Amino acid sequence: MPNWLVQQRLLYPFRKQVGGSILSAKLALERGWAINVGGGFHHCSAEEGGGFCAYADISLSIQFAFVRLDISRVMIIDLDAHQGNGHEKDFANDGRVYILDMYNAGIYPFDHAAKRYIDQKVELVSGTETDDYLDQLDKALKVAQTRFQPQLIIYNAGTDILDGDPLGNLKISPEGVVIRDEKVFRFAKDQNIPLVMMTSGGYMKSSARVIADSITNLSQKNLVQLGSQPD
Repeated sequence: MPNWLVQQRLLYPFRKQVGGSILSAKLALERGWAINVGGGFHHCSAEEGGGFCAYADISLSIQFAFVRLDISRVMIIDLDAHQGNGHEKDFANDGRVYILDMYNAGIYPFDHAAKRYIDQKVELVSGTETDDYLDQLDKALKVAQTRFQPQLIIYNAGTDILDGDPLGNLKISPEGVVIRDEKVFRFAKDQNIPLVMMTSGGYMKSSARVIADSITNLSQKNLVQLGSQPD
């Protein structure tokens, strides 16, 4: 495949999403929250790509926050169906970053080395259903709140947890995804912590509708403010 085609159709759109993730960190600090409808390339590290991830936008966003935004403590809440092994390797033994990763342990990437760097690991089994998933999330968030006080939360909100997703192998309903996102946003708002959401993995056309419904619900619950924003 010619390089120009790879650049135009794949890498350039990826880079735009990386820019969106970095900008979202800045906007979250200014406004309390930001959503990048894209990004969340959590299999990519500074050293190498992985999965469908060519650029490490999560790590880049956090490094931008450290260098340019006067932030020194960041929590990653990674709720994509897959282990976020890229950012785990990038922030191995870095006390400034706390990683809560809740994922299906029975699917890619099986990165046992990177697992050593997860501060709070919640391993799910294939076929986990909505009620069990949300119960485990509630427990995990309560633990995270007692262990680390971040100045910024990076929320990797993959919809590949949806029932029927060919790569996630979980059985979470669309309503369950909406509730999941609401729980994470409320976790951040209750502690007055700025939050960046990245939409990450999702391999069904229905994911787009679920993301839209979730953002609408966040607005209805007054967890985000949609519409015009001040310059």
